[in-house]
Amino acid sequence: MNMKQYIFSLIAIFFFSNSGFASSPTEPEVGIEAVTINLSDVKSLQRGARNFFNYCAGCHSLQYMRYEQIAEDLNISEEQLLDNLIFTNKTPQDLVTTNMLQEDGDRWFGKAPPDLTLVTRRKNPDYVYQFLKSFYIDHTSPTGVNNLIQDGTSMPHILWLLEEQMIAEDYNRFILDTVTFLEYVGEPIQQKRKSLGVWVISFLVLFLVFSYALYKDIWREVK
Repeated sequence: MNMKQYIFSLIAIFFFSNSGFASSPTEPEVGIEAVTINLSDVKSLQRGARNFFNYCAGCHSLQYMRYEQIAEDLNISEEQLLDNLIFTNKTPQDLVTTNMLQEDGDRWFGKAPPDLTLVTRRKNPDYVYQFLKSFYIDHTSPTGVNNLIQDGTSMPHILWLLEEQMIAEDYNRFILDTVTFLEYVGEPIQQKRKSLGVWVISFLVLFLVFSYALYKDIWREVK
């Protein structure tokens, strides 16, 4: 392989190895609806944060996130943060933890509700979206409901009233906004990482072009 072929091989490796860096980390599971997550949609992220703190934060924590980081990343003012997202005696500098005690969660649900910081990293956004949409009435369950995606779940259908009151399109948007927020929480620098990756790859390609030009110039006399 000559120098020219070697350089073009390196360029191909860089592009193909990074061609999927903007996609979901895992493939959608069979039978689960694929959803499009847009982390550049700040309004969706803000609505998702509102949804989480109003309906999920009573049981679930985001123990690797601080309130102030969420506010900074989602363009939420401190006043809005204190009025709409913090309902306890926490401060913006605190981690997002729940006031539910471990023993209470174990006693009430059979197992304490898990931390959700990495839920979309562990399951993938498609799974979480479908899970939240798949509750059904089951009178044999202690909570009165079950789930088509996770049979025997101990989680109650906390959104049942919203599902009854909203039209399907609005409810699906509510769920998607919530999952989008959880996807952001799983990797807050994801958008910055992707943007930086483009610049790094562009620099490497440009460097290879100049290297090849220099190689041709140096070896011109030898030939």
